[in-house]
Amino acid sequence: MPVVKSKRKKTIKSTTELPLMEAKVKKRTEFSSPFKEKKPRVSPKSGETELELPIYDVDGKEVSSVKLAPEIFNVKMNPNLVYQVAVSQMANRRKVIAHTKDRSEVRGGGKKPWRQKGTGRARHGSIRSPLWKGGGVTFGPTKARVFKKEIPKKMRRLAFFMVISAKAQNSLLILLDKLKIEKSTQDPQGPTGQVKTKLTKSMAEILKKLPCRNESCLIALPEMDKNLILAARNLPDVQTVQAKDLNCLDLLSFKYLLMPKETIKVIRETFKK
Repeated sequence: MPVVKSKRKKTIKSTTELPLMEAKVKKRTEFSSPFKEKKPRVSPKSGETELELPIYDVDGKEVSSVKLAPEIFNVKMNPNLVYQVAVSQMANRRKVIAHTKDRSEVRGGGKKPWRQKGTGRARHGSIRSPLWKGGGVTFGPTKARVFKKEIPKKMRRLAFFMVISAKAQNSLLILLDKLKIEKSTQDPQGPTGQVKTKLTKSMAEILKKLPCRNESCLIALPEMDKNLILAARNLPDVQTVQAKDLNCLDLLSFKYLLMPKETIKVIRETFKK
């Protein structure tokens, strides 16, 4: 006959085994989850040290210095992120110009050229078929193409901080104590009491005295200034932009970034909300 084992509970033989069993049960409950506890991630995005840059006047002389916020001007570079943001901004600025007409867009061709049978020639339904001269284009480029790419705002801002930090670290960021060009100056000896100022010539003379001479330069203005925009728009490799509109692609397109010291406050208020 088969032996039937009795299902009796195991009893504790002595009181000394009770603490050991409690410790085993506690250990099982603590490590029962297969997932490890996540530690807080420390992101090494920004440096801890503040950058100190000189401030120039319009004559190219150092007048003082300023310490820049590390969370904006001392951010660690990530080339992959900068590349991704720059490509998306170039794609969003792309204009779809090439456009060809298919057989439905070409004028004419509404009448059948000849009857279907009996002529001995090949059958055709329209003279605007792609087979005909002057007909539509098959699989040509059209304006229906969409090149737009969406990038999250945090990624765009972080890429902007990385590029402007690289310019500050490589002495490609030039700060001015004041940048103003008056359209006319008072001259009591003149016939009308005023002498018209040549805006473009004045801006060119200012740039020649700064480290960015003979190089491409982007001028970031703290606010709208019509005189500065008119003064710089006819200079080669020089462009003006308001500080609130700065972006990664514009910074990469120019070697130097020139801005008055008031622009730092506008950048902080705009991009670090």
